[in-house]
Amino acid sequence: MDPLLEDPLFKKFFGDELNKVPRERLERGQGSGFIISTDGLLITNAHVVKGADKVTVTLTDGRSYVGAVKGTDDLLDLAVVKIESKGKNLPVALLGVSNELEVGDWVIAVGNPVGLDNTVTLGIVSSLNRSSAEVGIPEKRLNFIQTDAAINPGNSGGPLVNEFGQVVGINTAIRANAEGIGFAIPIDRAKDITQQLAEGNKIQHAYIGVKMLSLTPEFAKQNNEDPNALAIIPEVEGAIVVHVVPKSPAAEAGLRRFDIIQVINGKAIHSAKEVQAIVDKTRVGETLMVNIMRGPTDKLDLKVKTGDLSTVKETGAQSGRLQDD
Repeated sequence: MDPLLEDPLFKKFFGDELNKVPRERLERGQGSGFIISTDGLLITNAHVVKGADKVTVTLTDGRSYVGAVKGTDDLLDLAVVKIESKGKNLPVALLGVSNELEVGDWVIAVGNPVGLDNTVTLGIVSSLNRSSAEVGIPEKRLNFIQTDAAINPGNSGGPLVNEFGQVVGINTAIRANAEGIGFAIPIDRAKDITQQLAEGNKIQHAYIGVKMLSLTPEFAKQNNEDPNALAIIPEVEGAIVVHVVPKSPAAEAGLRRFDIIQVINGKAIHSAKEVQAIVDKTRVGETLMVNIMRGPTDKLDLKVKTGDLSTVKETGAQSGRLQDD
Protein backbone atom coordinates (compact mmCIF):
# COMPACT_ATOMS: atom_id res chain seq x y z
CA MET A 1 0.00 0.00 0.00
CA ASP A 2 1.22 3.51 -0.84
CA PRO A 3 2.25 5.27 2.45
CA LEU A 4 0.79 8.50 1.08
CA LEU A 5 -2.70 7.02 1.35
CA GLU A 6 -2.25 6.68 5.14
CA ASP A 7 -1.04 10.25 5.66
CA PRO A 8 -3.51 12.15 7.96
CA LEU A 9 -3.31 15.34 5.87
CA PHE A 10 -3.98 13.38 2.68
CA LYS A 11 -7.00 11.68 4.29
CA LYS A 12 -8.37 15.06 5.45
CA PHE A 13 -8.73 16.24 1.85
CA PHE A 14 -9.41 12.98 0.00
CA GLY A 15 -10.93 10.70 2.66
CA ASP A 16 -10.79 6.94 2.21
CA GLU A 17 -12.26 6.83 -1.32
CA LEU A 18 -8.91 6.21 -3.02
CA ASN A 19 -8.11 3.43 -0.57
CA LYS A 20 -11.23 1.39 -1.23
CA VAL A 21 -11.11 -1.90 -3.12
CA PRO A 22 -13.06 -1.43 -6.34
CA ARG A 23 -16.26 -3.44 -6.46
CA GLU A 24 -17.35 -5.48 -9.44
CA ARG A 25 -20.10 -3.75 -11.36
CA LEU A 26 -23.05 -5.89 -12.39
CA GLU A 27 -24.95 -4.98 -15.54
CA ARG A 28 -28.69 -5.63 -15.47
CA GLY A 29 -31.24 -5.44 -18.21
CA GLN A 30 -34.79 -6.48 -18.84
CA GLY A 31 -37.13 -7.19 -21.67
CA SER A 32 -40.06 -9.35 -22.66
CA GLY A 33 -40.65 -12.67 -24.37
CA PHE A 34 -43.22 -15.42 -24.87
CA ILE A 35 -43.25 -19.20 -24.47
CA ILE A 36 -43.65 -21.31 -27.60
CA SER A 37 -43.41 -24.86 -26.19
CA THR A 38 -44.71 -26.56 -23.05
CA ASP A 39 -41.18 -27.67 -22.12
CA GLY A 40 -39.99 -24.07 -21.79
CA LEU A 41 -38.69 -22.67 -25.07
CA LEU A 42 -39.32 -18.96 -25.46
CA ILE A 43 -38.61 -16.28 -28.06
CA THR A 44 -37.23 -12.81 -27.39
CA ASN A 45 -34.97 -10.24 -29.04
CA ALA A 46 -31.25 -10.99 -29.29
CA HIS A 47 -30.38 -7.57 -27.88
CA VAL A 48 -32.42 -8.35 -24.74
CA VAL A 49 -30.19 -11.28 -23.74
CA LYS A 50 -26.94 -10.25 -25.43
CA GLY A 51 -23.98 -10.75 -23.10
CA ALA A 52 -26.14 -12.18 -20.33
CA ASP A 53 -24.40 -14.60 -17.95
CA LYS A 54 -27.68 -15.34 -16.23
CA VAL A 55 -31.29 -15.10 -17.41
CA THR A 56 -34.24 -15.03 -15.03
CA VAL A 57 -37.70 -15.49 -16.53
CA THR A 58 -40.74 -14.33 -14.54
CA LEU A 59 -44.18 -15.40 -15.78
CA THR A 60 -47.31 -13.25 -15.56
CA ASP A 61 -48.50 -15.27 -12.54
CA GLY A 62 -45.30 -14.45 -10.65
CA ARG A 63 -43.53 -17.80 -11.05
CA SER A 64 -39.81 -17.39 -11.69
CA TYR A 65 -37.42 -19.69 -13.55
CA VAL A 66 -33.75 -19.74 -14.47
CA GLY A 67 -33.20 -19.62 -18.22
CA ALA A 68 -30.36 -20.43 -20.60
CA VAL A 69 -29.78 -18.76 -23.96
CA LYS A 70 -29.82 -21.53 -26.58
CA GLY A 71 -29.11 -19.42 -29.63
CA THR A 72 -29.13 -15.88 -30.99
CA ASP A 73 -29.07 -14.21 -34.38
CA ASP A 74 -28.00 -10.57 -34.32
CA LEU A 75 -28.95 -9.87 -37.93
CA LEU A 76 -32.57 -10.82 -37.25
CA ASP A 77 -32.42 -9.68 -33.60
CA LEU A 78 -33.93 -12.98 -32.44
CA ALA A 79 -33.03 -15.29 -29.58
CA VAL A 80 -34.34 -18.55 -28.12
CA VAL A 81 -34.15 -19.11 -24.36
CA LYS A 82 -34.84 -22.41 -22.55
CA ILE A 83 -36.21 -22.36 -19.03
CA GLU A 84 -36.27 -25.33 -16.68
CA SER A 85 -39.97 -26.09 -16.35
CA LYS A 86 -39.40 -28.59 -13.51
CA GLY A 87 -41.67 -31.10 -15.17
CA LYS A 88 -44.61 -28.71 -15.40
CA ASN A 89 -46.36 -27.95 -18.65
CA LEU A 90 -46.09 -24.23 -19.26
CA PRO A 91 -48.69 -21.99 -20.93
CA VAL A 92 -47.87 -21.52 -24.60
CA ALA A 93 -48.57 -18.58 -26.91
CA LEU A 94 -50.61 -19.36 -30.01
CA LEU A 95 -48.64 -18.43 -33.13
CA GLY A 96 -50.44 -16.80 -36.03
CA VAL A 97 -49.44 -16.01 -39.62
CA SER A 98 -47.93 -12.59 -40.18
CA ASN A 99 -48.22 -12.87 -43.97
CA GLU A 100 -52.00 -12.61 -43.57
CA LEU A 101 -51.80 -9.19 -41.90
CA GLU A 102 -53.23 -6.17 -43.68
CA VAL A 103 -52.78 -2.46 -43.05
CA GLY A 104 -55.53 -1.36 -40.66
CA ASP A 105 -55.76 -4.66 -38.75
CA TRP A 106 -56.04 -4.35 -34.97
CA VAL A 107 -52.98 -5.50 -33.00
CA ILE A 108 -52.04 -5.60 -29.32
CA ALA A 109 -48.51 -5.19 -27.93
CA VAL A 110 -47.78 -7.02 -24.67
CA GLY A 111 -44.70 -6.54 -22.51
CA ASN A 112 -42.96 -4.77 -19.65
CA PRO A 113 -42.24 -1.20 -20.80
CA VAL A 114 -39.98 0.72 -18.42
CA GLY A 115 -40.41 -2.02 -15.82
CA LEU A 116 -44.23 -1.94 -15.73
CA ASP A 117 -45.19 -5.63 -15.78
CA ASN A 118 -47.94 -7.05 -17.99
CA THR A 119 -48.68 -3.86 -19.92
CA VAL A 120 -51.01 -4.10 -22.92
CA THR A 121 -51.31 -1.42 -25.61
CA LEU A 122 -53.70 -1.35 -28.56
CA GLY A 123 -53.14 -0.11 -32.08
CA ILE A 124 -53.40 -0.92 -35.75
CA VAL A 125 -51.00 -2.13 -38.40
CA SER A 126 -49.75 1.12 -39.93
CA SER A 127 -47.53 -0.40 -42.61
CA LEU A 128 -46.02 -3.70 -43.69
CA ASN A 129 -42.59 -4.69 -44.99
CA ARG A 130 -40.70 -1.70 -43.64
CA SER A 131 -37.10 -2.50 -44.53
CA SER A 132 -34.24 -2.27 -42.05
CA ALA A 133 -32.80 0.58 -44.10
CA GLU A 134 -36.06 2.55 -43.91
CA VAL A 135 -36.27 2.03 -40.15
CA GLY A 136 -32.69 3.23 -39.66
CA ILE A 137 -30.87 -0.02 -38.90
CA PRO A 138 -29.45 -1.08 -42.30
CA GLU A 139 -27.10 -3.59 -40.66
CA LYS A 140 -30.11 -5.85 -39.92
CA ARG A 141 -31.82 -8.17 -42.42
CA LEU A 142 -35.50 -7.61 -41.66
CA ASN A 143 -38.76 -6.25 -42.98
CA PHE A 144 -40.81 -4.93 -40.08
CA ILE A 145 -44.47 -4.62 -39.20
CA GLN A 146 -45.13 -0.97 -38.32
CA THR A 147 -47.80 -0.22 -35.72
CA ASP A 148 -49.05 2.72 -33.68
CA ALA A 149 -49.40 0.49 -30.60
CA ALA A 150 -46.97 1.87 -28.00
CA ILE A 151 -43.71 -0.13 -28.01
CA ASN A 152 -41.17 1.21 -25.52
CA PRO A 153 -37.91 -0.06 -23.97
CA GLY A 154 -38.86 -3.16 -22.00
CA ASN A 155 -41.44 -4.18 -24.60
CA SER A 156 -38.62 -5.61 -26.72
CA GLY A 157 -39.09 -9.32 -27.31
CA GLY A 158 -42.73 -9.35 -26.28
CA PRO A 159 -45.56 -10.55 -28.52
CA LEU A 160 -47.57 -8.47 -30.95
CA VAL A 161 -50.91 -10.30 -31.21
CA ASN A 162 -53.89 -9.99 -33.52
CA GLU A 163 -57.54 -9.69 -32.49
CA PHE A 164 -57.73 -13.48 -32.14
CA GLY A 165 -54.90 -13.59 -29.61
CA GLN A 166 -52.41 -15.10 -32.06
CA VAL A 167 -48.80 -13.87 -32.07
CA VAL A 168 -48.07 -12.16 -35.38
CA GLY A 169 -44.87 -10.33 -34.43
CA ILE A 170 -42.07 -9.82 -31.92
CA ASN A 171 -41.96 -6.26 -30.59
CA THR A 172 -38.70 -4.40 -30.85
CA ALA A 173 -38.05 -0.88 -29.53
CA ILE A 174 -36.04 0.91 -32.21
CA ARG A 175 -36.91 4.59 -32.05
CA ALA A 176 -37.27 5.37 -28.37
CA ASN A 177 -38.26 9.01 -28.97
CA ALA A 178 -40.82 8.36 -31.70
CA GLU A 179 -44.46 8.56 -30.62
CA GLY A 180 -47.04 6.50 -32.45
CA ILE A 181 -44.41 4.49 -34.32
CA GLY A 182 -43.54 0.97 -33.21
CA PHE A 183 -42.01 -1.96 -35.04
CA ALA A 184 -42.26 -5.73 -34.78
CA ILE A 185 -40.45 -8.63 -36.42
CA PRO A 186 -42.93 -10.79 -38.38
CA ILE A 187 -43.57 -14.10 -36.62
CA ASP A 188 -43.22 -15.97 -39.91
CA ARG A 189 -39.56 -14.91 -40.05
CA ALA A 190 -39.00 -16.19 -36.53
CA LYS A 191 -40.66 -19.53 -37.33
CA ASP A 192 -38.06 -20.11 -40.06
CA ILE A 193 -35.13 -20.19 -37.63
CA THR A 194 -36.53 -20.99 -34.16
CA GLN A 195 -35.66 -24.69 -34.29
CA GLN A 196 -32.12 -24.00 -35.51
CA LEU A 197 -31.54 -21.52 -32.69
CA ALA A 198 -33.03 -23.92 -30.13
CA GLU A 199 -30.49 -26.54 -31.25
CA GLY A 200 -27.65 -24.03 -30.89
CA ASN A 201 -26.98 -23.85 -34.62
CA LYS A 202 -25.60 -20.79 -36.37
CA ILE A 203 -27.92 -19.20 -38.91
CA GLN A 204 -26.32 -18.65 -42.31
CA HIS A 205 -27.38 -15.55 -44.25
CA ALA A 206 -26.81 -15.31 -47.99
CA TYR A 207 -25.45 -12.13 -49.56
CA ILE A 208 -24.09 -11.00 -52.92
CA GLY A 209 -22.28 -7.83 -51.87
CA VAL A 210 -23.91 -4.74 -53.33
CA LYS A 211 -25.55 -1.58 -52.07
CA MET A 212 -28.54 -0.46 -54.11
CA LEU A 213 -31.22 2.15 -54.62
CA SER A 214 -34.67 1.60 -56.05
CA LEU A 215 -34.76 3.06 -59.56
CA THR A 216 -37.76 4.54 -61.36
CA PRO A 217 -37.89 6.40 -64.68
CA GLU A 218 -38.75 9.59 -62.76
CA PHE A 219 -35.73 9.18 -60.47
CA ALA A 220 -33.46 8.55 -63.46
CA LYS A 221 -34.82 11.59 -65.31
CA GLN A 222 -34.18 13.87 -62.33
CA ASN A 223 -30.65 12.50 -62.09
CA ASN A 224 -29.96 12.99 -65.79
CA GLU A 225 -31.15 16.62 -65.67
CA ASP A 226 -28.68 17.37 -62.88
CA PRO A 227 -25.46 18.87 -64.35
CA ASN A 228 -23.53 17.43 -61.41
CA ALA A 229 -24.80 13.87 -61.88
CA LEU A 230 -22.09 11.20 -61.65
CA ALA A 231 -23.59 9.19 -64.50
CA ILE A 232 -26.38 9.21 -67.07
CA ILE A 233 -28.88 6.55 -66.02
CA PRO A 234 -31.32 4.76 -68.35
CA GLU A 235 -34.89 5.80 -67.54
CA VAL A 236 -36.07 2.34 -66.56
CA GLU A 237 -37.30 0.51 -63.48
CA GLY A 238 -35.16 -1.77 -61.30
CA ALA A 239 -32.48 -1.59 -58.62
CA ILE A 240 -29.38 0.45 -59.40
CA VAL A 241 -26.07 -0.67 -57.91
CA VAL A 242 -24.29 2.20 -56.13
CA HIS A 243 -21.47 0.17 -54.59
CA VAL A 244 -19.96 -3.28 -55.09
CA VAL A 245 -18.10 -4.79 -52.15
CA PRO A 246 -14.58 -5.81 -53.27
CA LYS A 247 -14.02 -9.58 -53.59
CA SER A 248 -17.73 -10.22 -52.96
CA PRO A 249 -19.86 -12.66 -55.01
CA ALA A 250 -21.22 -9.69 -56.97
CA ALA A 251 -17.71 -8.44 -57.75
CA GLU A 252 -16.58 -11.90 -58.84
CA ALA A 253 -19.64 -12.23 -61.10
CA GLY A 254 -18.83 -8.93 -62.83
CA LEU A 255 -21.41 -6.56 -61.36
CA ARG A 256 -20.35 -2.90 -61.50
CA ARG A 257 -21.41 0.42 -60.06
CA PHE A 258 -24.42 1.91 -61.90
CA ASP A 259 -25.50 -1.48 -63.26
CA ILE A 260 -29.29 -1.80 -63.12
CA ILE A 261 -30.67 -5.11 -61.86
CA GLN A 262 -33.89 -5.80 -63.78
CA VAL A 263 -34.52 -9.53 -63.45
CA ILE A 264 -33.42 -12.25 -60.99
CA ASN A 265 -34.25 -15.89 -61.70
CA GLY A 266 -36.94 -14.81 -64.14
CA LYS A 267 -38.62 -12.41 -61.71
CA ALA A 268 -38.87 -8.77 -62.73
CA ILE A 269 -37.27 -6.38 -60.24
CA HIS A 270 -38.98 -3.09 -59.40
CA SER A 271 -37.07 -2.08 -56.26
CA ALA A 272 -33.98 -2.72 -54.15
CA LYS A 273 -36.25 -4.26 -51.53
CA GLU A 274 -37.24 -7.01 -53.99
CA VAL A 275 -33.59 -7.90 -54.61
CA GLN A 276 -33.06 -8.11 -50.85
CA ALA A 277 -36.09 -10.38 -50.43
CA ILE A 278 -34.85 -12.80 -53.09
CA VAL A 279 -31.35 -12.98 -51.61
CA ASP A 280 -32.78 -13.50 -48.11
CA LYS A 281 -34.69 -16.56 -49.34
CA THR A 282 -31.64 -18.00 -51.08
CA ARG A 283 -29.28 -20.47 -49.43
CA VAL A 284 -25.58 -19.78 -49.16
CA GLY A 285 -23.85 -21.23 -52.23
CA GLU A 286 -26.85 -21.10 -54.56
CA THR A 287 -26.53 -19.38 -57.93
CA LEU A 288 -28.78 -16.51 -58.98
CA MET A 289 -29.38 -15.66 -62.64
CA VAL A 290 -29.18 -11.86 -62.73
CA ASN A 291 -30.17 -9.84 -65.80
CA ILE A 292 -28.74 -6.32 -65.79
CA MET A 293 -28.67 -3.20 -67.91
CA ARG A 294 -25.30 -1.48 -68.26
CA GLY A 295 -25.19 1.93 -69.85
CA PRO A 296 -27.87 3.08 -72.26
CA THR A 297 -28.23 -0.11 -74.29
CA ASP A 298 -26.12 -3.04 -73.07
CA LYS A 299 -27.94 -5.96 -71.45
CA LEU A 300 -26.00 -8.74 -69.73
CA ASP A 301 -26.82 -12.03 -68.02
CA LEU A 302 -24.69 -12.78 -64.96
CA LYS A 303 -24.47 -15.77 -62.65
CA VAL A 304 -24.00 -14.72 -59.02
CA LYS A 305 -23.19 -17.39 -56.44
CA THR A 306 -24.33 -16.24 -53.00
CA GLY A 307 -21.83 -16.06 -50.15
CA ASP A 308 -22.05 -16.24 -46.36
CA LEU A 309 -22.68 -12.79 -44.88
CA SER A 310 -20.78 -13.64 -41.69
CA THR A 311 -17.53 -13.66 -43.71
CA VAL A 312 -17.91 -10.03 -44.81
CA LYS A 313 -15.24 -7.70 -43.44
CA GLU A 314 -16.57 -4.47 -44.93
CA THR A 315 -19.62 -3.00 -43.23
CA GLY A 316 -19.86 0.53 -44.59
CA ALA A 317 -22.29 3.21 -43.44
CA GLN A 318 -25.62 3.57 -45.20
CA SER A 319 -28.29 6.18 -45.20
CA GLY A 320 -31.61 7.09 -46.77
CA ARG A 321 -33.04 4.37 -48.97
CA LEU A 322 -29.71 2.68 -49.48
CA GLN A 323 -30.24 -1.05 -49.28
CA ASP A 324 -27.78 -3.86 -48.63
CA ASP A 325 -28.38 -7.05 -50.49
